[in-house]
Amino acid sequence: MEKTKSRKLNITFKSDMEHEDLSTSNEKKSKTASGGKGKIWEFIALATIPMVLVFGNSMLVPVLPEMQRALKISTFQSSLVITIFSLAAGIFIPVIGYLSDRYGRKVIIIPALIVYGAGGILAGFGAVWNSYSIIIIARAIQGIAASGTAPIAMALVGDLYSGGTESKALGLTEASNGAGKVLSPIIGSLLALIVWYASFFAFPVFCALSLLAVLFLIKEPKKNQKQKLSEYINKIKQVFKEKGRWLITSFLAGSLGLFILFGVLFYLSNILEEKPYNIDGVKKSFILAIPLLGLVITSYTTGSLIKKKGLLIRWLMNIGLLTMTLSLAATIFFFKNIYVFIGLLTISSIGTGLLLPCLNTMITGAVQKSERGMITSLYNSLRFLGVAAGPPLFGWMMEKSDRLVFISVSSLSLITLCLVFFLIKPPREIS
Repeated sequence: MEKTKSRKLNITFKSDMEHEDLSTSNEKKSKTASGGKGKIWEFIALATIPMVLVFGNSMLVPVLPEMQRALKISTFQSSLVITIFSLAAGIFIPVIGYLSDRYGRKVIIIPALIVYGAGGILAGFGAVWNSYSIIIIARAIQGIAASGTAPIAMALVGDLYSGGTESKALGLTEASNGAGKVLSPIIGSLLALIVWYASFFAFPVFCALSLLAVLFLIKEPKKNQKQKLSEYINKIKQVFKEKGRWLITSFLAGSLGLFILFGVLFYLSNILEEKPYNIDGVKKSFILAIPLLGLVITSYTTGSLIKKKGLLIRWLMNIGLLTMTLSLAATIFFFKNIYVFIGLLTISSIGTGLLLPCLNTMITGAVQKSERGMITSLYNSLRFLGVAAGPPLFGWMMEKSDRLVFISVSSLSLITLCLVFFLIKPPREIS
């Protein structure tokens, strides 16, 4: 009975991955076969989009204490500079995802990068004018623009490539996301040596570089005929009716991975500035980069290896979550030993690096090109909300008990491991 049920689930999952129409498949094969330097530059252009997105939050983390002093605001108010960005992005991502399905990916990404950069300039002038309100408004604008960057880039990867090339490109975008997390606190700390709000004025520079790369290095496939909104919504409903069990589980797993990652980095950032460590500035940024480096290397390696191997994807997802659960559980007993603690957080980040590229590959391959923007956007919306929830919830738990922090996140990891183990069972080969 159990074997029959498992076989039926595998057949359903496999059929989920075979919905691409023939013309799209041929288009992807042609694109994949082109190879050469063009593809490498295209990969680089795609990688700049999630990196710019990450800069939007992570580059500001090291300067929040200085912002508090300069603007005479509370810790909670300074945390809103991060949270409002992620919250605005999380709310608007599904809308932007629909627009990208209807009008095209680059049509969304290009103006999003322009508005993103402009929001940085507005935030910078808000800082010059000592106006916290203007900074918050500008950060909300940046968050809305951010919803049209990395989430749409993920859908674009699915449009451009197929098979092993697709999973490799998705692994690269996840690695680029992680690399942005490694570099941005260091860059933010270095810019703060000039003036604490210099990072705001740096956003347009990074956005301009990414904009040029997208404009000239990425050639988007031609879109099929536009769908009516009612027809589009019905297709999305059908997707969740057929695949909701494993799709929703995947969404939750991705959100949890980033919730834990940003939460523990927020925790580490805070304790490093306290006694007996008293570490801040660039030195603190390099320490925060250690766990993130584990994420970057693992994400890229995982994306290069998994291709469309369903059995390998399942193994790596479960190993990643098990690694996160065990390492986070160990921090309950070793969080006071800073060296062991950083090592355990790095191991947890490696587990996250095993998990996320696998989820990305499954989700982008789960639906037809015409609905991919909405599905990947819903996924990224939950990821953003996970990022937004991390710092305030971890801050609240830190006030209660340090052990509560790691009991909570290790328990959440264990629950997610059980959900993924029982509800996501891809076939040996994903078409």
